[in-house]
Amino acid sequence: LAAILRRAPNAAYSCKQGFCGTCEVKVVSGAVDHRDTLLTASERGVGAMLTCVSRCADRSGNGELTIDL
Repeated sequence: LAAILRRAPNAAYSCKQGFCGTCEVKVVSGAVDHRDTLLTASERGVGAMLTCVSRCADRSGNGELTIDL
């Protein structure tokens, strides 16, 4: 969320705890490390992500996660 707000300061969110869903975005490409408690497996499977707590799953620093803002 912090990275998104640097590029898009008006992006929607209302918490930083992963349970409200306001910051949900569509993942265009990349692997997500889901850390929310709201999205179902099927929602995650079709590319939903909560930006307040979730992040790119590639911890090597070389991975990219593209989302649709």
